[in-house]
Amino acid sequence: MKRKIYQDLLNWKNSSDRKPLILQGARQVGKTYIVNLFGADNYANVVYCNFEKEPSLSDFFVDLNPKNILERLANYKRREILPSHTLIIFDEIQACPEALTSLKYFCEEANEYHLIATGSLLGVSVNRDKSSFPVGKVEFLNMYPMNFEEFLMASDVSYLVSEIKECYNLNKPLAEPFHQEALRLYKTYLYVGGMPEVVEEYLKNNNYELVKIKQQSILEAYFNDMSKYNKATEIPKTKQVYKNISTQLARENKKFKYSSIKSGGRASEFANAIEWLCLTGIANQLYRVEQIKLPLNAYKSLNDFKFYMNDVGLCSASQNVFIDDILFDNPSFADFKGGLAENYVNNQLVANQFTSFYWTSGNQAEIDFIIRINNDIVPIEVKSSDNTRSRSLNEYITRFNPRYSIRVSTKNFGFENDIKSVPLYAVFCITQA
Repeated sequence: MKRKIYQDLLNWKNSSDRKPLILQGARQVGKTYIVNLFGADNYANVVYCNFEKEPSLSDFFVDLNPKNILERLANYKRREILPSHTLIIFDEIQACPEALTSLKYFCEEANEYHLIATGSLLGVSVNRDKSSFPVGKVEFLNMYPMNFEEFLMASDVSYLVSEIKECYNLNKPLAEPFHQEALRLYKTYLYVGGMPEVVEEYLKNNNYELVKIKQQSILEAYFNDMSKYNKATEIPKTKQVYKNISTQLARENKKFKYSSIKSGGRASEFANAIEWLCLTGIANQLYRVEQIKLPLNAYKSLNDFKFYMNDVGLCSASQNVFIDDILFDNPSFADFKGGLAENYVNNQLVANQFTSFYWTSGNQAEIDFIIRINNDIVPIEVKSSDNTRSRSLNEYITRFNPRYSIRVSTKNFGFENDIKSVPLYAVFCITQA
């Protein structure tokens, strides 16, 4: 399956000032697969080291001299390691803090060697007392679940991607047969999501029960990580918070409430758990912005946020959603479908490197996402259906007079009254440029 991050890896390989690369991302987003595929395609050979599966490899990093490390790895793996022609992969590097520290010396003393490290839990599992992070000596790339564009490409409908992009850029309606097909695939994506193993299962067997089994396996792996890479006192709280994310998305007011986790719950009690979930990449916060001014981050409220899961398919699986509820628009599913649509839009914006916020005006108006595109602060309103009437967006436009706004819904493309209509399936087209 094609991943857009592949081009970023090529850019890294060909960079004149290349440093060791750390590829970050939650478990199961496809890091190991993509770096091995990239290595096989672009290098004479690959030396792959997984520090979780081969913990004894840490013995090679007592001495942090890169030449000595490479000599030991070459002998152990029985592979010649050549500058520029061998890709060295340090997978799950958080399991060996010394290997993480060694990246500094690879940058300073052996930068002619191409080295990629991957990590799912770098932010929470590295013991800073035993190792030092190689600040300024590495490059970073973040990897996420497959966004909807990648899902379409994997589904062998690349022609649809081209049509969607053209209509987005020209604000012209997509031909109705394509529009309906794209909406159907969008609904499927709400259930399947973008975890590569789950997408592969769906495309291979078209069996939604097998999809759910794969998703539950990933969720179980996440819960196992909460137990393995966490303080004992934080484990139950982290699990409580994670289970509660999708539950709170079913409510009309989706601001995250600690009291919904347990009666009398407070921020101080769950702050570490929330930080853990964000650092691992399996959830992220969307803060409320108090003023529509630049820089937006300077005006965010740390006390008010929404919480989203990193993959919309896992969000569906966590609530045991039935595929028919999504495909056939079950009326009793409407509230949660709205939360699911928001989670989906958030995932697409995160994958496109946006730092987003939301805005409210008391209890009278709310804009789901506020982003910056070039010099514009752009409000994005999300509707899970074709009902696009909105007092909130009208109030925002009256107060702040944006150059244009975006309304996301099931309606076709268009541009009217300075509002750009973007179908839900086309959110991946909203980019920084």
